Order: sequence, then structure tokens, then C-alpha cells
Amino acid sequence: MSSTGMERLLRQAREIQDGELSKFCARITKLLQQQDSGAEAVDALQRLLLILSATKYRRKLEQPCMNLLQTTLCSTTAPPQLQLLCAAILREMAPVEGLALTCEQAHNSHTLSLVASVLLAQGDRQNEVGSVGRHALQLLEARPPEGPGPRLLLPVLSKVVSLSPGILPEGSWFPPGSGEGLLWQLAQDRSHLPRCGTLVHLSWLCNGGTVPGPADTQYPLLSSPDVQPKTCPSCPRSPGGPAAPEASGLAALCQHPAGVSAAPWERLLCSSDKPGLVTEVDGSVATDFFTVLSTSQRFTEDQRLNVLVFSMLRTWLLLGLPAGLTAVEADDRSELEGSTQSVLSAASATASRLLPPQQQLRAGAFEYCQRILEQSGRRALRRADSDLQKACLVEAVLLLDLLCRQEPSFLYPTLPCLKALLGRLGGDPKQARTLLPVARFLLSHGEAAAVDSEAVCRHLFTSVPAELFPCPMLAFELVQFCRDSLHILGPGLGLLKPSFPNLLKLLAWHSPALTSEFVVLLPSLVDAGTAVELLHALLDLPCLTAALDLQLRLSPMTSEWPLWDISLRPTSCLEGFRDPHFQPLFQFLLRSKAAGSTLRLAPLYRLLQPLAGCARVFQCAQAVPTLLHAFFSAVPHVADAALMSQLALALLERSGSLFPVPQYEDRVHRVLSTQLLGLCRLRPALVVELARDLLGFAGSVSGIRSQEPMFTAVVWAAGEYLTVAHDRRCTVEQVTRFFEALEALLFEVTQSRRSASPPQCQPQVITVLMTTLTKLASRSQDLIPRVSLLLSKLRTLPVGPGDEDTDAVRTRATELTNLLKMPSVAQFVFSPGPEANSSRFHRDATTALPLALRTVSQLVDRETSLLPA
Repeated sequence: MSSTGMERLLRQAREIQDGELSKFCARITKLLQQQDSGAEAVDALQRLLLILSATKYRRKLEQPCMNLLQTTLCSTTAPPQLQLLCAAILREMAPVEGLALTCEQAHNSHTLSLVASVLLAQGDRQNEVGSVGRHALQLLEARPPEGPGPRLLLPVLSKVVSLSPGILPEGSWFPPGSGEGLLWQLAQDRSHLPRCGTLVHLSWLCNGGTVPGPADTQYPLLSSPDVQPKTCPSCPRSPGGPAAPEASGLAALCQHPAGVSAAPWERLLCSSDKPGLVTEVDGSVATDFFTVLSTSQRFTEDQRLNVLVFSMLRTWLLLGLPAGLTAVEADDRSELEGSTQSVLSAASATASRLLPPQQQLRAGAFEYCQRILEQSGRRALRRADSDLQKACLVEAVLLLDLLCRQEPSFLYPTLPCLKALLGRLGGDPKQARTLLPVARFLLSHGEAAAVDSEAVCRHLFTSVPAELFPCPMLAFELVQFCRDSLHILGPGLGLLKPSFPNLLKLLAWHSPALTSEFVVLLPSLVDAGTAVELLHALLDLPCLTAALDLQLRLSPMTSEWPLWDISLRPTSCLEGFRDPHFQPLFQFLLRSKAAGSTLRLAPLYRLLQPLAGCARVFQCAQAVPTLLHAFFSAVPHVADAALMSQLALALLERSGSLFPVPQYEDRVHRVLSTQLLGLCRLRPALVVELARDLLGFAGSVSGIRSQEPMFTAVVWAAGEYLTVAHDRRCTVEQVTRFFEALEALLFEVTQSRRSASPPQCQPQVITVLMTTLTKLASRSQDLIPRVSLLLSKLRTLPVGPGDEDTDAVRTRATELTNLLKMPSVAQFVFSPGPEANSSRFHRDATTALPLALRTVSQLVDRETSLLPA
């Protein structure tokens, strides 16, 4: 189905009303009550699943319908496809209140796998996870003589262990030094499984034969034989289907395919140029044991289990990971064990029988991974096979990393394979995602093997993001690699930190998906050398998104990486991108490494203005406030006095120079004002050191109108920290200069004349100005008469009906005037000593501060009562 047809189908599913859905549920209830509902019930359940999955909000189904869905799921006579649909619907409804489904109702592995998927989706509200795990183990112990056997139950156990690792009984998996684990017994005792072809050692993992299965197993390897694609016979898009007019609601939904289209792996793993043979991806006949990269038209149960075990191998191996084993200890062990235990002998059939279960599994996993590395070097005939090779290669390298940490004797035989793999992948940009696990392996074990991992990391941090930033999966995996590898990068952080401009390209292009990852990563990128430049880069992130958009439009790879908004034709921007006058600015913005300096990009803001409304730019701008909070959370840990001064100056400068994305400036100003106060709180001396810059910022009316949060923060910081109590360098002349500038500004914004209209300014700004002037006057008592005169004028502002803002200003002016009538109390209240931060000054009623506040309150009340009406 085309994308347009799918969008129409989803829209029609979302438009179905609750009343129509109730009638549809009643119809499904009648169909499920029939003995032989057949394809009609399957078709109805498929449509119901589409309705539930296409709607964001939770749909409510009738209780009789919910009960019959559970009954049908656990029925021994219901068709498998019907059970599968019931389970999918119940999972989509999760969590469901009053669910009556239990594991006791499942009597075979197929039913239990479906019931377990529903119960695990509900959460562990009543110990469902433990119950599911115990019932799965019981069915595995029962050894059913026929049916899928452990193939359906092993994923259930893997999910149980991942949700709650210690929930299964001890000894169920691989107890140290013992072969009594249930899964290990199943892996060794193969009497209940059919034998096909030449079997190698180590159970399901390496026992995959190269002989195809019988003719009755011609169904996809990774899909259930009971679930076949099905189309609605009434659909006009189906072969032979009748033409039908456009409809809406359920009537329209019935005109589209009811089944699920063939999965990608059906085409991937069911086709072979040599029928009846197991082949490699290059078409040659397989001569070694079967792996996930082997293809055939028919598969045996052994081969299915082979793929299943490989997909869960890391979960099983992690259960046997020695607690507290560090990389250094692993390297020491490798020196001792490398000469005494050969990997080849450990992987041989004879030696594997003498090893404990855990080591046998590791030896088999090591041999399997070596086989995957060999198969990945073959030239695939189909693109789908090539994609599968990359995915399996990534998993194999991750498994080798884990195996070398558990058994260091595997390290030295692995390194030559990894070096050869690195040489094969390093020059191919399309293999960048595969390089990530190789780089992690080298970072973990490179020191013991004398391998230079810096070259790989340098390539990943510089060339890859600059060239492949539009790839969403690569962007996510690279950022996740950086985040998860912080503890092993060590000296490699010296490569990561200067590469932050390249990493920010990934964030600028994929900000909604990568914001949470960067919140974790950003604190590790902040140090004294990168903090200022990183702050400017974060504030310019929307501008970077617009520049990347232009770069991609002019790139020959535009067809490979489609843009979001192809209707936008920014002709002037494209011409400016080629203009030599703007080239230095674009080169700086699109740099790959930290430059150690900053440039004013205001000319680019004007040039890129047509792209400010682009959806991608807007989404990136929404993420910047969150990233700024993450950035400043790391500043106290790395900043000294000089860096704090630089950051404060950068905040003042950039508050008036931001890319004009709608609503972006207001959100960023709120964050910057909060962080400026935070810097002043950490280092109060900043107000004295930056007095000229702060006074220049707060001395004009334009700052109030365009940057109100920042203006308020600067004025508040001046009143709070411009005192000799915080810095002995504070002089009376500085206090007077601030007072005179703010006095003139307050008079200008309020127009304090009796006949004037109410002030055209936010009351918060006016009250902060009044409070700051009162604080400064309390520290230089010569200024008290001037501020008292100004406050008395503000007390007489005209108040209209319902004018609460002006009334609040008059009230604050009255309170401050009364305080200034007692200068000693005003100085004590507005400039308390450091001991005032102690909690006892706010709890103990007999201490000086609460007593002074109560006294002032009484005097203020008395003064207010004497005012003329």
C-alpha cells in the first residue's frame, strides 16, 4: 500500500466514534461466540487492532468483548491466528484494569507465549513477571513430544530475566560449576528434537545443520507458520477485489487490506538461488554450520532455534558475567590464561564436554561469532542480505567484547580478526554504524593489546557526523556510544570534547530524538576550555539547523537524505551560502572541531531568516532551554572565577543576539536570567567586577522592552550583591552610579506625574526597580531622601477600576517608604549578614530577624491606617 493510502486508512481508523466502536465490539462478541466464526472473525479482529493502534488516546472496549478476547486467547480449539490477534489487542489495551488472564489458563507453549506477552505488558502489579517465568520453566521441564517446544518459551524467559534478573529460582540457568541448569540440560539433551544433517557440537548454537528442512516447513524462518498474510476480499486494492466508492468510518475501513503484509525477512530468508540447499549470502553452498546469515527455502527446527539463541545470546552470557570484573583485571587474567588455554581447544568438541556449562556456552558463542565475521566479508547478492550482514556483524562484535571481558583468553585470537575487520570497514562511509562496536571493543581492550583506538575515535567524532548527520539511526547510535563510553574513554575525552561542534550537528538535525541523550552527555563536554564556546554553540543551535538545511539542499546527496519541508525555496539563502562574504561565517558555524574562539553571527541571522519558520528549526529551538539547563548544571564543577566572569558576559551579550525563531527568544531569556542569578549566587563578586557591563545593560529602556527577564535579573543582582558584605571592593561611588542610573530609568518608565496614565510596563519590573533602589539607599543613607521622594510619587499613581497591577505598585511603594523611615532596620532587612541564611533565623521567633520583621509590619500597618482615604 502506498503512503497516501496508509495515511487515509489511519485517518479513517482515528475518526471512528465511540458509539460506532461499541456497535463493532458487539458484532465481534457475536462472532467470537460462534463455534465456527472463520475468516469473518479474523477480519473483524484485524480491523479492531488497527483502530486501537492508530489512536493515541486509550479506547474503551465493552466488558463482554474483553472477556471473550481472553477466553478465545486461552481456548484449546481456537485457531492460532485468532489467538494471535486476541493477544495483540489485549497488549494494545494494556494496562487493563480487572484483567482475569492468568498463566494457569495456558496449557501449551504456544498459548503461554501469547498469554505471557499480554501479562508482561501490564507491568508487575501482582508479581506477574515471576509467575510467567515459573510457568515457562514448568512447560520446558515437561518436554512436549511435539510442537514448537522451547522455540516459543525461550524468548519469554529472556524477557522475564531482562525485566527482573533475580526473579527465577537459583539454578534455573547456569549455576557456577554445575551442569544442572534447566536450559543447559535442554541444550544438551536433544532427544525430543528432530536430527537433520551433520550436527556440530554445543547444542542449538552450533548444531545448525546445512541440510534444509522437509517440504512441510516452507514458511519464513522468523515468523510463525500459523500466521499467514491475509487480505480483505472486499478491498478494491486486492487482486480481483471489486471497485468501491470512497467511504468513512468502519465502512471505509472494511475496504482496505485486513491482514499484515509480508515481513521483510520473508523475502530476505526464504529465497535462494539453489532450491533445497543452505547457501551463503554470496550464493555459494554453505559448508560450515548454519548461522543467522545462512539462507534457504526451508528451515528445520534446529535452524530456527539457532537464530533464536543468537538473538538472546547476550542476555544469557550476561547472567554469567563475574561481578566486579574490571577491564584491568581482565587484562591481567589474559596474560596468565592466554598461554595455558587455547581458544581452539576450548571450542573443540572434546574440550567442550570437559568445561563447565558457562565456559562451554562462551566457547560456542566465540566460534559462532568468528563464523559471523567470516560470513560478513562475503559480497551479498541482495541489498537486504547486506543490511542483515551489518546488523549481525554489530551483534557479533558486541558479543566478542562481552566474551573477552568474561574469558580474557579469547582476547588475543580476537584481535587479528578485529584489525582485519577495521581495515575493511574504515574506508567505507556506509559502514560507519558497524565501526561503533569495533571502537568500543578497542577502547575496552586496546591497552592490553597495544592497539591505537584514538584513530578510530577520531574518525567517528570528526568525519562521520560531518558527512552522515542526516542518518537518524547513525546519529542516535553515535550519541549513545559517546554517552555509554564515557567511563572507558578516559584520555579519549580529549578527543570527544573538542569534537562537540560535530556532535551538535547530530543534535541540530535530530533534536527531538537526541535531546534526552545530550542532557546526559553535555556535562562531560564542559570544561574550562570549552565552556564559553559550547554556550555560544548551544544558543546558535537553531541557526546551525538552518545552515545544515542549506548545506543539504546544495549537496549531491540530497536525494538520499530528503528534507522535511521541500516546498520551501529559500533562494536568497542559497545565494548567500555561496557568497564569499558569508563563507567565513558559514565555515565557522559548520566547523568540525572547537575553534577556541567565537564569532558574531548576526549577519547570518538576517540571511537565514526565511528558514526560521521551518519545522526542523522550530523543533531544535524548543530543545535549547533544556540543553542550557543541562549545561549550567555542570558549570559549578569546572568553573573558576575567570570562567564565571566570561560566562556572565556571554549571557549579557547573547541575550540581545539570538536567531529570530518564533517564541525562541522569550524562552531563552527566561533561562538566561535564571542562570545569571545562579552565577551571581555562586560568586557574588561578579556584580562588582562586571559593574560597568551590568550598568550598561540595565541603563536603557530598550533592554526592558526586548529582554525583560534578563533586565529584571540584572537589576535584582545589583540590589542583592552590590554591597561590601559580599565584596570589600564595593565602593560608595559604585552604589551611587547604579542608583542614579536606575532612578532615572524608573522615573522614565513610570512617568511619575499625577496626571499621567498608569505605567506602560510590567509591575514586576517596576517593583524590582523600587526594591533595588531602596536596598542601595539603605547602604548609602545620603540617597534615602531621593528614593523616598520617588516612592512617594509612585504611591499617588492613578488607579482605575480593576487595575490590580497599579495597586500592587502603590502597595510596594508604601511598604518601602515605611521601611526607610527606620534606616537601621531597613539596612538590617535589606542587607543581612551571612548568618541570616541559617535556618534558625527563620524558625526561632526570639532571634533578631523575625523580631525586626514583626516590628516593621506593625509600624507599616499603623502608618497605613493614618493615610488619608
